Amino acid sequence: MTLPARNLLAEEASPYLRQHSDNPVHWRGWSPATLAEAKELGRPILLSIGYAACHWCHVMAHESFENDAVAAVMNRLYVNIKVDREERPDIDQIYMAALHAMGEQGGWPLTMFLTPDGKPFWGGTYFPREARYGRPGFIQVLEAVDKAWREKQQSLAESADGLTAHVEHRLAGAKGKAVLDRDTLADLAGRIDGMIDRDLGGLKGAPKFPNAPFMHTLWLSWLRDGQVHHRDAVLRSLEKMLAGGIYDHVGGGLSRYSTDAEWLVPHFEKMLYDNAQLIRLCNWAYAASGNDLFRVRIEETVAWLLREMRVDGGAFAASLDADSDGEEGLFYTWSRDEIETALGDDAPTFFRYFDLAAPHGWEGKPIIRQSDAQQAQGVADYANLAPLKAKLLAGREQRVRPGRDGKALTDWSGLMIAALAEAGRSLGRPDWIEAAARAFSHIVEASQDGRLPHSMLGAKKLFPALSSDYAAMTNAAIALFEATGNPEYSDRARQFIGELDRWHLDGENTGYWLTASDSGDVPIRIRGDVDEAIPSATSQIVEALVRLSSLTGDLDLSEKAWATAEHAMGRAAQQAYGQAGIVNACALALEPLKLVIIDKPESSSLVPVANRNPDPRRVDIVVPIGTEANRPLLPGGVLPPTDKPGAWFCSGQVCLPVVTDAGELEKLLRRG
Repeated sequence: MTLPARNLLAEEASPYLRQHSDNPVHWRGWSPATLAEAKELGRPILLSIGYAACHWCHVMAHESFENDAVAAVMNRLYVNIKVDREERPDIDQIYMAALHAMGEQGGWPLTMFLTPDGKPFWGGTYFPREARYGRPGFIQVLEAVDKAWREKQQSLAESADGLTAHVEHRLAGAKGKAVLDRDTLADLAGRIDGMIDRDLGGLKGAPKFPNAPFMHTLWLSWLRDGQVHHRDAVLRSLEKMLAGGIYDHVGGGLSRYSTDAEWLVPHFEKMLYDNAQLIRLCNWAYAASGNDLFRVRIEETVAWLLREMRVDGGAFAASLDADSDGEEGLFYTWSRDEIETALGDDAPTFFRYFDLAAPHGWEGKPIIRQSDAQQAQGVADYANLAPLKAKLLAGREQRVRPGRDGKALTDWSGLMIAALAEAGRSLGRPDWIEAAARAFSHIVEASQDGRLPHSMLGAKKLFPALSSDYAAMTNAAIALFEATGNPEYSDRARQFIGELDRWHLDGENTGYWLTASDSGDVPIRIRGDVDEAIPSATSQIVEALVRLSSLTGDLDLSEKAWATAEHAMGRAAQQAYGQAGIVNACALALEPLKLVIIDKPESSSLVPVANRNPDPRRVDIVVPIGTEANRPLLPGGVLPPTDKPGAWFCSGQVCLPVVTDAGELEKLLRRG
């Protein structure tokens, strides 16, 4: 049956979709009923995909979707569907791959034209209402596509079939399996190293993204193979981005990317996933370098997270918008006069540690940044600087805030929970571990029939979860187990893998689908092999299986991890880009590390050594002296004695002799 001829987004669980509920466009959410309506009417679909923190999405909405004349054309010619890419990354990946296959550059808003049965035949990204920037006006586009559809329907439908088959082959193909070997990581790390900007950090050129999966590859190359220049590339990249305008020097936290090569002018949206990965990388960097910069930036970023991103119940909001009062970056930027008014006599002190920069082409107020020397001095004198930052933060709180996308995404929250638990261990912050545990409980308690939601907004929950949700929450559970020793977390990790197997495992037991088997509204079930700003779903699954099999000593799970890794690598070998996550995870599968520590909880000498030497390849299990229950297995089914302190360090199925001296353990765990 045909849906009501009006906008139907008011009841959606996504703040982004709700932002469009007052548009005169007759928007629908993506659903079986909407797809059925298009078929019944025989009308093509206009699919618009965006997200709440997307600047150009807001521009197109204001120019076109709020305009009565544009809406009238859309409503007359198309069934109009709005999708939040964070709620439905499966839909986003399918149609973004189709746009790339057409030879177009991707981005958001993604604007796709589909046949009535959901197959793509043409598309683009942002279209202005009136022709400019070398792009046609949106009404011109709408009418031209409609004319082509009416006059060439058969040929367009045939090309849509071919395009859909191409996308399915690329995103859902089998492609056999590959032999896992050490050279794959070394080769990728070498290629990434060749793209590194030695002066400014990150990859050469602009725009500059944090590129956490690439940084992870370089870090693993250093840990495993001793490639010091790969470590130094990561440290330099972190130092430079943490000095630039991409980092919020007043309130903490990283923006999504900088528009220039110097990390200076960001797109000011803040994403949960970027900051989860920043905390994790800075934790490793602090352990390796001893540079207090990384510790301070972790503390500032966690303070921002707990102050601005927690939702009721304890999980974390998805993002903060770039714009406030209709202007990008207005909340975060300062004139010199504003700083002098806020700080009074302390302003000259502040300007010893920070510059204000307004580069060519930037139309807003200046952006706070630091030189290398200012950054180093600011960390050394942090006790003097912190009160000045606090004053500016208090003043900034009086401004109109950017919008917050308050939905809690399970996979992104899982990344942050793991990062918080790891940093809490390393830096001796039980309050961070407690915040991670609370967020974890909030998500688990939202489950129905043992199944996680993908997204929550207040009482509204979006089911079913994606494979990335189960993987991220498995890794989060293991991080919390390492931090607390509570076996409930390892039990929960097993349950998550059980649900992943039940709803996402393919028929050949070679890997997993991103979308659950009972999701009836996807044109293609895809794997989820391609990294975006975060590691791919497949890579997170391989990591979860490897870590859980290492934790539990479960050989069946170990075999499953190996088979999943081999097939993932087979598919990744065919990818043009976005395979770093799978390469990194397969490096873990090749050489999983396990550390079992028996120690006195009240006066431990060995546990602090493990805590201050984090290693993403390693699973740590701490057992109090005298504990027989939940005693971990060493490889080969060996039970470590629990009557005296000791540490067993194992790689794969081989364990080194027990270590009882903290200094010896430090040498063993620390890469020089």
